[in-house]
Amino acid sequence: MSERLRLELEESKAERTQLRDRLSMVMPMIQKDLSLISFVPKWSGAETAVPLEEILSSIEGAARMGRWTEEDCVQIASLRLLDPAKTFYNSNLELHAADMTWERFKGGSVKDVHPDQHYFTKLQTAKQEINEGPQEFADCCQNLAQKVTGRDNDPVAQ
Repeated sequence: MSERLRLELEESKAERTQLRDRLSMVMPMIQKDLSLISFVPKWSGAETAVPLEEILSSIEGAARMGRWTEEDCVQIASLRLLDPAKTFYNSNLELHAADMTWERFKGGSVKDVHPDQHYFTKLQTAKQEINEGPQEFADCCQNLAQKVTGRDNDPVAQ
């Protein structure tokens, strides 16, 4: 009786090893590295804040390194928001849709919290600072102009 149990135990161990080997060949273990979240800056939408494009780029870079899914990117982006951007996010129900993709989140749904008029006024009143070079000032003006005119719904651009 004990010999038969020993043989069955050895067969079970061999079968378990075969199954584990087959499973590892079919579905390799993919582990997410969520510690990279700490490298994603928080974003408030304030004019002194890091540009939104830089935040989205850092999320995408961390996602590649950390093997995050698109859903992870959306969740992490929402976690890194500060007021007033957090208020905007919470009030926009479209951003909370179950089928929200990363592309929709970053492309059309995440918007700058400042209205176009804010940037238009800043562009009209822009002055070169004493310690600012001509190229830096031109870049600043160009960025402001893109925020005003670089909209998809701009009738002049169509």
